[in-house]
Amino acid sequence: MEARDAELKKELDATLHARRELGEEYDSALVDSFLGKVEQRLDGTIDRRMRRHLAEQQMVVARGARSPSGSPLDSWSERFGFGVISMILAVPLSAIGVVNAGLTGLVVTWAGIFGVNAVHAVKGVPFGRRKNRDSEWDD
Repeated sequence: MEARDAELKKELDATLHARRELGEEYDSALVDSFLGKVEQRLDGTIDRRMRRHLAEQQMVVARGARSPSGSPLDSWSERFGFGVISMILAVPLSAIGVVNAGLTGLVVTWAGIFGVNAVHAVKGVPFGRRKNRDSEWDD
């Protein structure tokens, strides 16, 4: 992990050095480039973690054990992880929103982050349960 941190630090240093040489005219292009590299790194990390998590779940199911997704600890861990990832992604998304649309972009970005987190927080809550189950479309 430290090698990737060092690589990202080198990229940041190179971006800052290029900014000093090129001037303020290229700020947005340099920031976009650096944020793209950060996003790629985050995507790779999330992808690896998701693959590991899915592999662990498949092994549990293959061994005949109960799926671990029902425990309260896993629910809390999932919500906590989602919140942490949201906050990590909020920084570059906020920067992009401010650069492109100013305060309006920042407000829209955070409204989107709030909306995604709110939907994730209530995803287990049943919506619109009908008391009358006469329709063949209802399960």
